[in-house]
Amino acid sequence: MPGKVPPEELLAYVFGRTGTANEDESVIQGPADGEDAAAVAWPDDEGTLVVSSDPISLAASQVGRLGVHVACNDVAASGADPRWLTAVILLPDPSAPLETITDDLDAAAREVGASIVGGHSEYVDQLERPLVSLTAMGSTNAFVPTGGAEPGDGVVLTKAAGIEGTAILAADFGDDLDVDSDVRDRAATFLEEISVVPDGRVLREHATAMHDPTEGGVAAGLFELARASDVRLKVDRDAVPVRPETEALCEAAGADPLRIFGSGALLATVPEDAIDDCLAALESADLEAAEIGTVGEASRASETTGDPTLELGSETIADPIQDDLYPLWEAADED
Repeated sequence: MPGKVPPEELLAYVFGRTGTANEDESVIQGPADGEDAAAVAWPDDEGTLVVSSDPISLAASQVGRLGVHVACNDVAASGADPRWLTAVILLPDPSAPLETITDDLDAAAREVGASIVGGHSEYVDQLERPLVSLTAMGSTNAFVPTGGAEPGDGVVLTKAAGIEGTAILAADFGDDLDVDSDVRDRAATFLEEISVVPDGRVLREHATAMHDPTEGGVAAGLFELARASDVRLKVDRDAVPVRPETEALCEAAGADPLRIFGSGALLATVPEDAIDDCLAALESADLEAAEIGTVGEASRASETTGDPTLELGSETIADPIQDDLYPLWEAADED
């Protein structure tokens, strides 16, 4: 039956699962029965408010955890610390796992130190699976844009390509892929590495631009960064870290590791003379990272029109990239 989630379920599974909201003195009004908006006291002298929203609708596993980290990653990639979240939970019917989703939301919010301050929940019978949408907010004194890359910068990637996509392949399609169960089990744990909040805290001290690759993977993230900065990125495909579990699952699924959901990694452009310090700082924080390319001037079709591109190995990319997981979901829905 469509409509709002009953108050007793909100009380049982939502209002008490709000990350650090109960301990956060800046939260004036958090989630409560009858309250439609959150109120947060703006901290004194804390610079710029950063806000980002993202929905999670296709992943069948841990949508609450993914929702929190994907939204918070965008805030972290802007040089901010995520502090507040609102959550919209749309469920296909009362049998949907509201308890599991809100438990995941609560746990993930606590991991990044964020307070869930409001949101909305509702039953929508047109849905086939839960849809969760998070808005994350944070503050920073040094905003880092996606469009700040400068010619001469180096390109750094933390962790590896396809971390989120690998976990999704294992969870949503693993039973249908010819991959050993131990590989799938290891891949499923990649969801524990989705957050790039620690990565952002290190990189923001050095970066001219940052961007977290999500839909379309590292390849799409690189192209988006090139387009936002109006530059040409030249990336050595062989230098992009890809884990063995990602290689195995992608090979079985017919997917490109650089073109599946990439949350868990963070892209940054860094002045060449700061690359060594940047990589050393990431290593000190126990974060894997690699320099994968360089930033150059965009080629010019005319005096006024830029042509930002991504040179990924021998491939030149000048158009948006579709994620290789979408055809798999479409095929599953048809079955």
